[in-house]
Amino acid sequence: MKQSYTLSLAHINDTHSNFEPSRVQFNLTVGHLKFDMTSHSGGYARIGHHIAKARQAATEANTPFIFLHGGDSFQGTLYFSHFKGKANAHLLNLLAPDAMVIGNHDIDEGNATLAEFAKQIDFPLLAGNMDLSQEDINKPGCLRGLPNLLDYDHELKLAKYLVKPFHDKTLAIIGITLDQMKEIARPDPDTHFVDAIATTARTVEHLKQQGIKHIIVLSHLGLDQDKRLAAEIDGISLIVGGHTHTLQGDFRALGLSNMPYGEVINNTPIVHAGKYAEVVGLAQITFDAEGKMLTLNGGNYFMLDQHFVLSANVAVNDTDYRAVRQQLNHHPHILWDEADADIAGVIRDIYKPAIAEMENYVIAQVPKNLVHTRLPSKSLPHGSQIAPWVSRSMFQEAKLVDPRINFALHNAGGVRQSVSQGQLTLADVMGQLLPFELPLVKYEIQGQFLYQALESAINSATNNSVLGTGAGSFPYTYGLRYYYDGRRPLGERLFRLEMMQQGSQSLWQTVEYESLYMGVSTSYTAAGKEGYHPLLQARWQESMESLTLPQAFIRFLKRSPNLSDLWSQHVHYTSHRPRGK
Repeated sequence: MKQSYTLSLAHINDTHSNFEPSRVQFNLTVGHLKFDMTSHSGGYARIGHHIAKARQAATEANTPFIFLHGGDSFQGTLYFSHFKGKANAHLLNLLAPDAMVIGNHDIDEGNATLAEFAKQIDFPLLAGNMDLSQEDINKPGCLRGLPNLLDYDHELKLAKYLVKPFHDKTLAIIGITLDQMKEIARPDPDTHFVDAIATTARTVEHLKQQGIKHIIVLSHLGLDQDKRLAAEIDGISLIVGGHTHTLQGDFRALGLSNMPYGEVINNTPIVHAGKYAEVVGLAQITFDAEGKMLTLNGGNYFMLDQHFVLSANVAVNDTDYRAVRQQLNHHPHILWDEADADIAGVIRDIYKPAIAEMENYVIAQVPKNLVHTRLPSKSLPHGSQIAPWVSRSMFQEAKLVDPRINFALHNAGGVRQSVSQGQLTLADVMGQLLPFELPLVKYEIQGQFLYQALESAINSATNNSVLGTGAGSFPYTYGLRYYYDGRRPLGERLFRLEMMQQGSQSLWQTVEYESLYMGVSTSYTAAGKEGYHPLLQARWQESMESLTLPQAFIRFLKRSPNLSDLWSQHVHYTSHRPRGK
């Protein structure tokens, strides 16, 4: 019997239709000088090159090679907005993963779009805790019964799994996704998600009974839940994850995070590969005969442009550029811009022309960088700098349709990224900033339910006394100013709530519990997702079908293309966690 079993692994996750290289920013120190560096990294052609190189090296070494996608291929750019998954399927087929687990954004548009994608791909789609036993098989866009979809076996109470030969053993791959899917995505009503950890535990035990000891969990649960999975279930050889956009590795020299790649919990290593196809994870992992990891070597790798932009407090010269390039060349997890020519050609010739016009359509000039962070922080105590502008656009454009509107309420996760100083294009808004074409919904609601909705959403965003759905539920408003103290008892944390008076940004009145107010939110938030269930207590809701979230922002910018004027802060937040934690 062999004493060790080596696996060559490649992995990506949360790529969100970023087929072209994504803009990245680093902060570097060379000598006594600090530099801000802007470049582009990753994209499918560069990832394709390095996957092919790793696959070839594994073949030459007679080592099994597996390439996995940790979910959330959909959304994110105009490539998805325009092609609705067709480009995703085509380009992923060219990368040829061994499997992909579904993420929450992969089912944002319901079952039909995901089903069409599943029919077009050449690899297994894993969703081992998605229960389709009650799905109507006669409806258009049915997922149930698709041959390459490994979902939940309702009768056996197990995840269906993928098996592969592994040296003289068998390796199994289980795909597990968020069991809170109905809270944060939009699956069809007849599609259900069962407990992720319990399903994994039963399936791992079943595999062991079959004599399979090398078990990979391909997860779209996020890093914290992956740690819990590893801690509570013995015998998982490896977790390949996604969802939280976690960049593992020591990138302090670039001004980024320092997190262990392959963090080990209960003998199980966990690997994640950031976001937006900026990096590719590449590793060599050795297991013993019982499936326990012995060694893990590798990490996440940026794939940077050969040319980059530097800025500093002093004039930057050629010597500075050479010094920075030398430092980058010596960084162990930086690769350069070698790319697969065939994949680059497909993107350029088949998909790029349809969206090029939008990339040249300038909507506004942004006077300064506007940072998007989901939660307030020490450096940004009022939270996101761009989400309030989105809420303001919802308010003002909805008010032109119905002058009775008093406020706008939106969740942080509906805004996808920061906005850089300079030109803001139609492609930036529709493809990256606000890629979800959600209709706006107006509603009339009592003040007491606004108190409840805001506290519930913040509790959910911060896991304060509740099992949350992620920081994306944090609320941003316009016309509604709130004060939250997470240290107070549950139900008393939203201790002050004020409504802006018509026609004035300086006059505010307390929101009364019994009084009625008219608000506007997206259809997602108004449906009570991510802790916003008190909004379902509205006296009525009415969809504004002709006005979507990105349309509202674009129209607002065309009327007021200056994002520099200030107004009173609407978010006043005190965390339940002590300072520094």
